[in-house]
Amino acid sequence: MWTHRAWPGRLLPTHERLRAYAGWCDAVEGNTTFYATPSRETVASWAEQTDPDFVFLPKLPKAVTHERRLTGGEAELRAFLDAMEPLGPRAHMLWVQLPGSFGPSDVPDLDRFLRALPATHRYAVEVRHPAFFTEDAAARALAATLRRADAEWIPFDTTAFFRTPPTSDAEREAWTRKPRLPLRTEALTDRPIVRYLGRDDPAATVAGWQPWLDVVTGWLREGRSPTVFVHTPDNTDAPDLARRFHDQVRARLPELTPLPEPTPVGPATLF
Repeated sequence: MWTHRAWPGRLLPTHERLRAYAGWCDAVEGNTTFYATPSRETVASWAEQTDPDFVFLPKLPKAVTHERRLTGGEAELRAFLDAMEPLGPRAHMLWVQLPGSFGPSDVPDLDRFLRALPATHRYAVEVRHPAFFTEDAAARALAATLRRADAEWIPFDTTAFFRTPPTSDAEREAWTRKPRLPLRTEALTDRPIVRYLGRDDPAATVAGWQPWLDVVTGWLREGRSPTVFVHTPDNTDAPDLARRFHDQVRARLPELTPLPEPTPVGPATLF
């Protein structure tokens, strides 16, 4: 997301929030598209507010992934693909987030679905069924399906979040909703994607992502282009934390391009 109730006036101005967010980070999840497909005009405005090297990873509508479970949602899929067209290359990958009930027996449906998608886009898949993380045969079958489609497997790392009991209202709510799955760090393509969930305590969030620094630095040295999304239960400090993660990777790999400098929030002062 590029807006949050805690950001305006503190991290972002109260207007043109996407343009301002693009001064903090150079990628964004397209979570809103999961709930409703926007108009082409709205998507065109997203492109107009961002530089050519800013990337979106819009999620396919839940009507396709959750309600129809990749079977029979052709009309909704066509409407989504048409709406995303104004993004052009800013649509870095299209995100197929699947429900926790989508398990190993459903992989043939995923295979058919990915084969039918247009080659004009790259795709990434997020699964939440425990068997894909605990059963070797299920993991191999899914990975083989994704490799055939040159699609990435998106891990959602919640291991740091679930390490100790929740201490805030936001953490207690997330405790009941977020998936609790084993850590996975293997990349299948040249565009690995990571979702990392920390804690509302920034120090705990930073401590929890330390293993990813080696992984992401290694991917960059291999010539891959990883995208890392940093979440916390309340997301109050998420943009700043994302920049801190980038800075820590850049400390290991100085040739990594720095993120843009955010536009100052609030009126200019003499002192």
